[in-house]
Amino acid sequence: MDLLADLEDRGLIQDSTDLDALRERINSGPVGLYYGCDPSADSLHVGNLIGLLILRRFADAGHDAIALAGGATGMIGDPSGRSRERNLLDADALSRNFKRIAEQLERISRVSLVDNLDWTGPVTLLEFLRDVGKHASVNQMIARESVKARLESENGISFTEFAYQLLQAHDYLHLFRSRGVELQIGGSDQWGNILAGVELIRKADGGHAHAFTWPLMLRADGKKFGKSEDGAIWLAADRTSPYQFFQYWMNVPDADVERFLLQLTLLPADECRAVAAAHAGAPHKRAGQRRIAREVTTLVHGAEATEAAEEASGILFGAVPAGASPRALEFLSSEVPTTAFEPGDLARVLASTPLASSLSDARRTIGQGAAYVNGARQPEDRPLTEADLLHGRWLVLRKGKRTYHLLDAARRPS
Repeated sequence: MDLLADLEDRGLIQDSTDLDALRERINSGPVGLYYGCDPSADSLHVGNLIGLLILRRFADAGHDAIALAGGATGMIGDPSGRSRERNLLDADALSRNFKRIAEQLERISRVSLVDNLDWTGPVTLLEFLRDVGKHASVNQMIARESVKARLESENGISFTEFAYQLLQAHDYLHLFRSRGVELQIGGSDQWGNILAGVELIRKADGGHAHAFTWPLMLRADGKKFGKSEDGAIWLAADRTSPYQFFQYWMNVPDADVERFLLQLTLLPADECRAVAAAHAGAPHKRAGQRRIAREVTTLVHGAEATEAAEEASGILFGAVPAGASPRALEFLSSEVPTTAFEPGDLARVLASTPLASSLSDARRTIGQGAAYVNGARQPEDRPLTEADLLHGRWLVLRKGKRTYHLLDAARRPS
């Protein structure tokens, strides 16, 4: 497969150095490339997925793909795409964040991981100024869009963030020398930083390096996916649960189905377009969104979590919970109100939950046929016992079509 042609077909190349030269280099044998993420939060987010999957595509084709976690650059803060300077994190916070995102980088991209603190930490200021700073043109640094925008803003830019692009350029030079890396990739907001590395390699070593970026992935409101955005979609299960992650993709607009299939899955491009075409013929069935949700959730959280998330989603949209797996019910307990199970009459149990305001309200709900136990309508009051528990632990109550409450026997006092 022509990797670059495939990426172009998917809309994943925006800015680039000479693509023909890069294609010739790729065709001549394995190439080293890297994609970097700063540990400024304790999780990566959906906006990082494109980079991780491009690394996997190159690695699967036999190239030396590297994921870089910026233990050093994370201490500085990248001004790209930001209107004001970020709060700097201390070393302990960065270390905790690094350990968390390192696992995500390795699990999703399935490539080797490096930390730029390993080679940046020992470098003295004088060494850096002599070996990197002397090759940097202040005129070019000021002309970078990310810097120019900050210089023209009311907040300005500190020297700390202004120097960020030199640190990233130094990373590229180090990997060029130590690992034979000849290609750096990133989102389009990184183009200036990446070019600084290409130029540093040329000036310092007379070397020829390559680069390309992809368009930033935007949300339906036009904002980019990112750590600082409201409602960020995280890759860590404790920040965005697998259920919430799955549901996010189930609710993407129809207009985004083909784009997300092409850019956020490893499906062949022809299959992505076939799925999108079938979806366009019957969008009410949401088959396109379901395929995206399954593929992306599996890439991030694994097949078992995806299956459980889809089961939990089905329950909340009317599927009978009696056959649900224990993990699906466990997922459900983190998404709907859950209290301890205590045996008793249905009306009294309902009245002990937010599903009914009083015992009389609970009896009225039952009489109206609006009370459900594990998906089955209950036309009259009856005892709820241990025999009603699913997998010996959970009982799913529902009022009407969409109001749920979960009872969990494991929460009873021992």
